[in-house]
Amino acid sequence: MAYTPRENVRRSKKCLFCKAKIEEIDYKNVTMLSRHLNRWNQIESASRTGTCAKHQRQLTSAIKRARHLALLPFVTE
Repeated sequence: MAYTPRENVRRSKKCLFCKAKIEEIDYKNVTMLSRHLNRWNQIESASRTGTCAKHQRQLTSAIKRARHLALLPFVTE
């Protein structure tokens, strides 16, 4: 019997917002928004986080709105 490594098998990620049945993403929830930023405060892609297209668009606009209101930083120091 041949050994097949299971390391290369990828599962598709499920959207966290669809799981939690969140309709609208709130820009005031900074802790949730900051989870979708990398260490340089760039917005993580949908393929990396597993977010669906609908919620990725809402997430992007919520992060930009929070940055404009100085709830989130634009860049790191």
